[in-house]
Amino acid sequence: MKKLNKLFLFVIISLLTVSVNAQSVDEIIENYFENTGSAKSWAEVESIKKNMSVNQMGMELPIEQYQSSDRIYTKVSIQGMEIKQNVFDGETFWSTNWSTMKAEKSDQKNVQIVKDELAEFPDPFLNYKKNGFIVELMGKEIVDGTDTFKVKLIKKPMLVDGEEVPNVSIYYFDSENFVPIMVHEEVMSGQLKGTIIEVKMNDYQEVEGLYMPFSMSQGVKDQPGQPITITSIELNVKADESEFRFPETVTKEENN
Repeated sequence: MKKLNKLFLFVIISLLTVSVNAQSVDEIIENYFENTGSAKSWAEVESIKKNMSVNQMGMELPIEQYQSSDRIYTKVSIQGMEIKQNVFDGETFWSTNWSTMKAEKSDQKNVQIVKDELAEFPDPFLNYKKNGFIVELMGKEIVDGTDTFKVKLIKKPMLVDGEEVPNVSIYYFDSENFVPIMVHEEVMSGQLKGTIIEVKMNDYQEVEGLYMPFSMSQGVKDQPGQPITITSIELNVKADESEFRFPETVTKEENN
C-alpha cells in the first residue's frame, strides 16, 4: 500500500510539473505578443514589406523583402541591377542563379517547404496549437549578458530526399521584455547539413502599433554573423504582380 501511495504521489507530482512547465511557456508566448502589440493586432497583419541594408565587401547592398501568407520575394540591388531571390507567387518558386544570372524554377519539394513556412505568417507562435506545433520550455540561458528563456518550437517534419526530418527551432526570449533576441536552427540538407544557423535580433521599434527588430545578424553559430540593418517596415501593403512573375525566356523562333 505504501509503495502504491508513493507511486501515485510520484505520478501526481510529475503531472503537476508538466502542467506548470506548459503554463510557463504559454505565459512567455502571451507576454511576447502582449509586449509587441497584442495577438489580435498580429493576426490582422496581411503582409510585411521590409527595406534592409547589408554591407558586403565595403558595399552597401539595398534589399527589399515582401512576405504574406501565400507569397514572398526578395530583391537585391547591385550596381544598378535588381536580382530576385526566393520568389513565390503561390504556385511557382524561383530564384536568379548567381552564376548565370538567369531565373530558375525550383522543384516541387521546395515549393511545399515554402508553402509550409508561409502558412506560419506572420509569426510561428501566433497559432502554434492550431497548426499542430509543440512548444517546450528548456530552461533559462544567458545570451550576450542577457537572461533568456530557452524555448523549443517543434513544427511538422520536413521532407528531405523523400524522408521526414525534424523541423525544430530554438528561440531565446529576453526574460525582461519577452521578445526573442536569438534563434537557432539546424540545416537539414545540402553542404551545410548539420550546421546550426544563428540569427540575432535587437533594436525593437514600433511599426503601426507592433514592435519588430530593426537590427539583425545571421550566420553560423560561434562565428561572426552578417549584420543586417532594417531601414523601414511597412504593413499591409499590396505588392505589384510583376514582382512575382517568372521571367519567361523569349526565343528567336518565337520572335519570328
